[in-house]
Amino acid sequence: MGSVTETTHTQTAPPAAGGRPRSPEYRLAAGALRGLRQDLFHDAFAYRPLPAMSVDGPITGRLTPRMRQYALWTPHWLVAGVAVFAMLVGWASGGGGLGPTLGGLLVAVPVLLTLIRPVGAFWLSFVVTTVVTVLNGSLLDWPWLPGSGVSHVAVLTIVAIRTRPRTAAWMWALTGAYGFVAEFLFGGGDDYGSNTAPMLVVSAIALLAVTVWHIRRDARQEVTAQRTATAHERSRRTLLEERTTIARELHDVVAHHMSVVAIQAEAAPYRVENPPEELEKAFATIRENAVAALTELRRVLGVVRAEDYEAPDAPQPTLADLDALLANVREAGLDVSKTVTGAVRELPQGVELSAYRIVQEALSNALRHAPGAGARVEVAYVLGGLGLRVVNSAPPEPGQVRPSPGAGHGITGMRERVSMLDGEMTAGPTQAGGYEVTVFLPARSTGEEEA
Repeated sequence: MGSVTETTHTQTAPPAAGGRPRSPEYRLAAGALRGLRQDLFHDAFAYRPLPAMSVDGPITGRLTPRMRQYALWTPHWLVAGVAVFAMLVGWASGGGGLGPTLGGLLVAVPVLLTLIRPVGAFWLSFVVTTVVTVLNGSLLDWPWLPGSGVSHVAVLTIVAIRTRPRTAAWMWALTGAYGFVAEFLFGGGDDYGSNTAPMLVVSAIALLAVTVWHIRRDARQEVTAQRTATAHERSRRTLLEERTTIARELHDVVAHHMSVVAIQAEAAPYRVENPPEELEKAFATIRENAVAALTELRRVLGVVRAEDYEAPDAPQPTLADLDALLANVREAGLDVSKTVTGAVRELPQGVELSAYRIVQEALSNALRHAPGAGARVEVAYVLGGLGLRVVNSAPPEPGQVRPSPGAGHGITGMRERVSMLDGEMTAGPTQAGGYEVTVFLPARSTGEEEA
């Protein structure tokens, strides 16, 4: 028997420039340094103004309009107040003189700078801390005097609020590094003391509180987003269920009756011995119309049932199909004529379809409400659009032919189509006792649109 050799695959780190694989520790350190450069070095002094506060909360929402204008700048007033507090602490701890006075003014600058350049304010705080210590003429409690200590903690807190927890961690680490380097360079002897450790403890507490606030805010936003998505999905599901119910009712009622009409129209000629040719043709027309209506009904039901329903590839009717429509209407008993004026041109598909449906609905209304009357269809290709006019004559004497009842939605549907295309429409009885529908659909030819 042949030997079986097992092959194991070990995933290694991507090779370095020299061809040697990099260790996970190296990649971790490289990623950390890349994050440090992105957070605190790249565009450190970029202009990032503090946005105004939202006034849609439960408390600010009850304020008067004028008070809301002031409430918008609440964060800015708070930062300015902290800057004033740091300045007062610097003056009080300096004991008077030009140095403490100037130092008190300087410690307020980084705090105020957080309003427009937060990361730059963090770096400026180190510079101000060093300058204030030198101005006070003492290296006791190096490197943070009371004023500069308050200012630096305030800067760390504000910048952490305006950025993200990773930036807060980097600022805390650099604060410790600055303190230890300053102690190494300037410390020595019993007369010098370092307050780096207390600064790290206080700043860690402040930054930890800000980090917890960030986590709670992100969690609240995520919960809100999930609730919104759940409510949207529930609304979509409810809508789909309602549409499915409507489609089922339409299918059970309309489709059943149309199927019965089609079957009876097909079987009717066989119930009469030697039926006239006109009768057979009339029943054939009835069956064709019923089958066409069933096809249209199935297409509409498909759209209603599913949100992702794909429309069939069959072309929609246009004005070029008007002759077939008029022939169908003539076979149903309506004497109709057509007149076309202007230069016939191809119009946008939506205009062509709407024009066809408007003529179809107008002639259907004439068949139902004025049986036995004649109708005339006028199509005018004019500059800037298409004109339609469908007018039927007065019906015969009452009692000879009874009109078919209608729900009255035909005119409404035509108006909706015209309004969708920003057109104009008038409909009403004529002086001769008939009915007239006049429509203008603004449109350019397809050639003009492509140009």
